[in-house]
Amino acid sequence: MKKRRFPSARLLLLFFLSAVLILLSAAGSTRATLMYYSENYSVEVAVSNIGVSLLENGEVISCRNYKEDRWAEKTGYLLENRFDDERLVPGRRYPEELSVVNSGAIDSYVRVVLYKSWKNARGGKDTTLFPELIGFEMNLNRSGWIEDRKASTPERAVYYYRYPLSPGQETPALCRSFRLDPSIWKEVTELVSEEENGYRTITTTYAYDGYSFCVNAETDTVQTHNAQEALKSAWGIDANVGADGSLNLQ
Repeated sequence: MKKRRFPSARLLLLFFLSAVLILLSAAGSTRATLMYYSENYSVEVAVSNIGVSLLENGEVISCRNYKEDRWAEKTGYLLENRFDDERLVPGRRYPEELSVVNSGAIDSYVRVVLYKSWKNARGGKDTTLFPELIGFEMNLNRSGWIEDRKASTPERAVYYYRYPLSPGQETPALCRSFRLDPSIWKEVTELVSEEENGYRTITTTYAYDGYSFCVNAETDTVQTHNAQEALKSAWGIDANVGADGSLNLQ
């Protein structure tokens, strides 16, 4: 006769709570959306002309613009308050559209770098778990966005918008939605132990129980003047620039 003991509802709830807590955490969270300007290549353009903003579902979440002799900055948090009224359900898609606006005064190129990782209960990053299970539904086909596969890893993906943005112009959405892969429930181990009364106890442990996920988006901008040299200096990429200003990675 077998006796199976399943994890308590409290343990399963801890997984969801930990995921939500990291989303609501502000101080030191690696999901902070950082906005910055690559200043490696800036000798031929006034700094006051540069600016970039990241939009989440149509709202400016973070930006960095140089105005009135100082940087005006705002740093926000991805997915903030998204799960206040409901439990985060693996497998369910949540609307998550990220786009970039040229909030400066000159034409410029933009890129976005997405980071994904898992943290244990102590807050340390765990590289044995799979960041691929933290999923964004990307919108690359015919949107103008391209991925730099040479620079991308399971934890980091690098995307460029191929066309220069005019002041005030917004890119199409880089991604459409966000979800946790439901296969996290399949990562389990079972420990079977014999008891004195002849019963066997099966203890099931979920690999992701007690872990939290972290997502982070960074965006920056580079001037279009002397485009190939600027892109190489600021981003370290070799790109062919077409007559229309479009980028093609080498």
